[in-house]
Amino acid sequence: MYIKVRVTPHAKKETFKKKSEDHFEISVREKAKQNMANRKVVEILAKELGVPKEKIRIISGHHSPSKILSVR
Repeated sequence: MYIKVRVTPHAKKETFKKKSEDHFEISVREKAKQNMANRKVVEILAKELGVPKEKIRIISGHHSPSKILSVR
């Protein structure tokens, strides 16, 4: 299953918004340095979907606010 995520790094508050069945908007407090924001996005998404974070992988958009993630 593929999921589209729009990420806002270095936000004041962490938020999670479901735009559609496979599109989410996530704000994280971590900066977009040293993969910190990406790790937090995977952690938040795993918690919201109820799957282990090891089952979520970033397919594209490692350096972009728009990402495509794979959930196994």
